Amino acid sequence: MSKNKVLNRIAKKRGVHFVSGKIIGGKDFLKTIPYIQKLNESGLSTTVDHLGEFVNSKDIAKERANECIHTIQMIKDKKLDSHVSLKLTSLGLDISRDLLIKNMVNILDEAEKSNVMITIDMEDATRCHETIHLFKQFKESYTCVSTVLQAYLYRSEQDLKDLSTYQPFLRLVKGAYKESPNVAFADKKDVDDNYKKLIKHSLEYGLYTAIATHDDTMIDYTKELATNLNISKQQFEFQMLYGMRNNLQSILVQDGYKVRVYVPYGEDWYGYFMRRLAERPANIAFAFKGLTKK
Repeated sequence: MSKNKVLNRIAKKRGVHFVSGKIIGGKDFLKTIPYIQKLNESGLSTTVDHLGEFVNSKDIAKERANECIHTIQMIKDKKLDSHVSLKLTSLGLDISRDLLIKNMVNILDEAEKSNVMITIDMEDATRCHETIHLFKQFKESYTCVSTVLQAYLYRSEQDLKDLSTYQPFLRLVKGAYKESPNVAFADKKDVDDNYKKLIKHSLEYGLYTAIATHDDTMIDYTKELATNLNISKQQFEFQMLYGMRNNLQSILVQDGYKVRVYVPYGEDWYGYFMRRLAERPANIAFAFKGLTKK
């Protein structure tokens, strides 16, 4: 359903006002700033993402890059506690490697100047190898760049080991794309077991680790692991989606943990939302509460 073109068009045309301030920020970054400020005032950090991927136009890819640069500048000017997340397909990954690199260099130059972290999101498995390869290339020249590993992919444990020499900021997720059993664990227990393994290895490698989950089991596992390994709360953070598990976010902040809220914005919210629901059935209940809150 996330890829249904008709439903995406309807959602873009009629639904963005309904979900703004509930499961996404606003229609654009300027309209999203008040939501970020409110989260910051509550002790929550954020990462923002201009929704939209699989761009096949050079002009649109350049527009997305300029939008990202403008967002970085506003984060600095407004003194927001926020990172920026982006997808390489929105910047030209599927069009031209040279185009993508040019766009990313422009973005990372601004991020370095403004001291704003850029997280390269992981997309589907067909783009995983190239994403990691490019991340390594960017990491050699920039400090304000991070990326994501997905626990449902078989390769992620080895990728984590390979990336550890770069001492990166890593976001660990379960994964939200429909993948072949040739490349990904199909069983939830196997995904969960691998997720725990990635969390443990990342912390043991001394990496700053973002555990992106709403799963109480994973959160409790991370807290217990950190205690047992004598790992400081400054070495990791929890990340959650905007509009979901708000009470838990507040409790974790009160307990001294850093929590970063993923705040997407823009008109292309439908595909993002459907993948979040498919990722974990419990997200349906969280999303319903978010959509119906006043």
